[in-house]
Amino acid sequence: MATHDARPPLPDGLDGTGLRIGIVRARWNAAIVDRLVDGVRRGLRQASVADDAVVELSVPGSFEVPFGAKVLAESGRVDAVVCVGLVLRGETRHYDLVAGECARGIQDVQLATGVPVAFGVLATEDEAQAEARSEGPGGHNAGEEAALVAVEMAGHVRRFRPQPERSPG
Repeated sequence: MATHDARPPLPDGLDGTGLRIGIVRARWNAAIVDRLVDGVRRGLRQASVADDAVVELSVPGSFEVPFGAKVLAESGRVDAVVCVGLVLRGETRHYDLVAGECARGIQDVQLATGVPVAFGVLATEDEAQAEARSEGPGGHNAGEEAALVAVEMAGHVRRFRPQPERSPG
């Protein structure tokens, strides 16, 4: 597990002013996911994303998160998407299937659409690990970190987006 010291620093001047951000949240494991969403909103506020520029989409579980991200990414209503959910290891291979396909699906969405999709889905051995990765203000919260990733990547897209050609005049 990475410590706070091992995480890269935020880029200087990270500014989400004017960005529109989507949050896709799983309803399974709601207590932890609620904490992750709180972290996402904290991170977006820290990066100056307006509260009214955030849209939230709830889906049944982490397996459905990538499709929710695709819906938002293709809507034209968001500049980036933050995905949050929790997959807890159980006694069957279900954990491996859901966690792996969720991660693959999220990556596929951003590569196919060109809209950044930040990964804030936890895959933990137990609830104690999930709680440690979804702490409140000042603690480790994967949702907050994913929000800052989304803002940074949306900024890169804006910076390098091809500009319309100007007609000779």
